[in-house]
Amino acid sequence: MTTHTPIIAQGSSRLNVADLHLLLQQQFGFAEFREGQQQVIETILSGHSALAIFPTGSGKSLCYQFCAQQLPNLTLVISPLLALMKDQLAFLASKGIAAASIDSSLTYEQTQQVMRDIRDKQTRILMVSVERFKNERFRQFLHSVPISLLVVDEAHCISEWGHNFRPDYLKIPQFCQAFSIPQTLLLTATATEQVKRDMASRFALAPQQIVQTGFYRSNLDLSVIAVTEQEKNHHLVHYVKHFTASDCVGIVYVTLQHTAEDVAQLLKTAGVNAQAYHAGMEQESRQSIQQQFMDNQVQVIVATIAFGMGIDKSDIRFVIHYDLPKSIENYSQEIGRAGRDGQLSYCYTLANLDGLNTVENFVYGDTPEPESIADLLEIIATETDQGRWEVQELSLSTACNIRTLPLKTLFVQLELMDVIKPSFAYFADFKYRFVEDKHVILNRFNPERQAFLNQIFEHTHFKKIWGQLDFDRLYQQYGSERQRVVAALEYLAEQQLIVLETKKITQVFTVNQQALQSTLQRQQLTQQLSDYFSDNERKEIVRISKLVAYFELDTCLSSALALYFDDHAAPQTCGHCSVCRGQIAVLSKQTLPALPEADNIATLLAPLQQVVQDKSLPTLTIATQAKFLAGMVMPRFSRLKVKQFQGFGRFSAYRYQDILDALKKVNS
Repeated sequence: MTTHTPIIAQGSSRLNVADLHLLLQQQFGFAEFREGQQQVIETILSGHSALAIFPTGSGKSLCYQFCAQQLPNLTLVISPLLALMKDQLAFLASKGIAAASIDSSLTYEQTQQVMRDIRDKQTRILMVSVERFKNERFRQFLHSVPISLLVVDEAHCISEWGHNFRPDYLKIPQFCQAFSIPQTLLLTATATEQVKRDMASRFALAPQQIVQTGFYRSNLDLSVIAVTEQEKNHHLVHYVKHFTASDCVGIVYVTLQHTAEDVAQLLKTAGVNAQAYHAGMEQESRQSIQQQFMDNQVQVIVATIAFGMGIDKSDIRFVIHYDLPKSIENYSQEIGRAGRDGQLSYCYTLANLDGLNTVENFVYGDTPEPESIADLLEIIATETDQGRWEVQELSLSTACNIRTLPLKTLFVQLELMDVIKPSFAYFADFKYRFVEDKHVILNRFNPERQAFLNQIFEHTHFKKIWGQLDFDRLYQQYGSERQRVVAALEYLAEQQLIVLETKKITQVFTVNQQALQSTLQRQQLTQQLSDYFSDNERKEIVRISKLVAYFELDTCLSSALALYFDDHAAPQTCGHCSVCRGQIAVLSKQTLPALPEADNIATLLAPLQQVVQDKSLPTLTIATQAKFLAGMVMPRFSRLKVKQFQGFGRFSAYRYQDILDALKKVNS
């Protein structure tokens, strides 16, 4: 891999701007910067942090890739998707730039090699997910290497006003402090005015540190086609065959995994070279299909939102939304994958209101019930020992019947309320095996370290080859601090003297027990948290109503989309959208029969209630029963294997609120 000498010392106020274009040509083979790139790069290389808001496909990634080659130490990139990391790593490798990721797809030996290369300064860019920071071995490693720049890709995830809010992103400002990282670069394509203010506030960015380019894309032709559900397949096949006849490639977006399979089969039957792509597929299959699409061996991908982030294919000529997208933000990201080469490309939405309930159900499923929140607070209160609470997220999710994302959000909110404070996370299980003989290892160290390592070895229970370390016994007998023990094991592993395996992440919180002392206090907290989630729920439902209103606009679609993202420079009429062509969409909804009478609903719920009773679980709330009938997947449902019951998803075509109202009448 090529290495480059940094052009400036970090934080220097003097910047050799004349060299920037030369370096761009030498390192990336590009003659010119795209709009906004040079301004962001100059901000970073002059020692400041920055926020870059560029449209999808307009070169945000180059900002950190370029800076990483000039800064003296590691550039650490937080990226939300493994596929996104792999695509960017492939691009960097093609330019001879040393970059790597640490992720779940790597073997133990590969991870160790990445760490060695970073320590030796052979690797300049490291990409990780935000969840990697929960890994105590990873945090131990970060403390041992100097870092010049922290890059946050898809930075809108840090904002509770954003469409993809991820609670773990709220902790990123703390990471800068914990690992002494002097600068931050935030990157996003979808930031409304409110989200932009939120991001800037969390990272203390001044207005001059925010670089926002125009959102408007003159080469995208936007069309909203009002269709009934029965007409949809006919329209889809018509548009797809029109484009593929000219050897064009494109993406068809759907909401659900099974729809991706069904629609891909529909297109194949019509003679189209199409493949489904969704998160339920094996990773190898997804990677293979994605590569075939990149190589033009597959013309059409029918995908859920799992496909597309980081797909750097410039000649996608069409994007069709078979189902309604989740939000205007999602819509803009997805159509933004078309026409990145600047050539005319087409974006069709086959729109009706029949799938609206599916989009809304994602929101309702992520709203924990008050009873579940109360269960969580009760668990924290009863399991806390001397101010310390240890928990494994997956088992807690099932115990409280709260999905993982809202559970993380609850942790963050309780932290903001000073009820809990994250202390650290550790692996419950540490296993290792010797590569070298134990005595050979001990003889490499001085007597003091020999004694310490011997204590570790003596408190390891070996079964044949692998040994399980007992941290508690080791601490009780010798007072050996966990952090020192982990550091020693990491060192032995890095020296290839042992192979180390870890699993079962346990999070440790310090708990303010006084805040959970009384039943009244817990009730008040439950109410506060329920109100918070109810507000979020309303906010998301409003976001969906804005999406519907956008598709039914009687004014220019391109102009309205630009204004939504605070771009006031776009033309008021674009001349290349369906509204500008005089085609205003009025979205229809098929009439559903009335929900059945109480007796029929009770019959559908009976098997579910029976299994709950058999397993001595708490009585199901009306909201949980409604989610069962709507076909929403909840943690407790997975444990009870409810998909086999006739009633699961029986009313999936209906809006959740209507099902809930019907159940309230049944129970009144």
